[in-house]
Amino acid sequence: MSEDEKPPWQTLSSRMVYNNPWIGVREDAVVRPDGERGIYGVVHYKNTAIGILPIENDDIYLVGQYRYPLGIYSWEIPEGGCLEGDDFLKAAKRELEEETGLRAGNWAKLGEAHLSNSVSDELAVWFLATGLIQGKQQLEGTEKLIVRRLPFKEALRMALNGEITDAISLMAIFQYHLLNSK
Repeated sequence: MSEDEKPPWQTLSSRMVYNNPWIGVREDAVVRPDGERGIYGVVHYKNTAIGILPIENDDIYLVGQYRYPLGIYSWEIPEGGCLEGDDFLKAAKRELEEETGLRAGNWAKLGEAHLSNSVSDELAVWFLATGLIQGKQQLEGTEKLIVRRLPFKEALRMALNGEITDAISLMAIFQYHLLNSK
């Protein structure tokens, strides 16, 4: 590790200021990189965000749902959470079937990213799912979803013009497009 990569922040103390089944918010007393004392708030996500890009014959499946924190309706790839210590792929399989009724014969991890890394430790992992077989949705009580099958090029257009704004969906769609464009 180079001198530039060494942690410039010093944590003096930490206290949990909010906690629920999905997130915890911690406030740290710190010494900042400039040597001054301060505070830093960190949102800890208790689940890893899981995204699934279901593709079949150049078509993609999206789910539409109302997103309470934003107060908007959102078109996204199927997504869900993976509890700490659980297997990411197992969670992806569960979420795909739960939200769309689809099961996939082929799976490949496409990528991972840290979301809002200035204030949170949230990790997102997304997979490509192909060889799809339709089954029955198994929605949770918090979900009211519409499933839409459309040409991948249409989803790419939606991502480019702002109709899709979910970060995991954008990363998965753009990555798939870049990997498969010739």
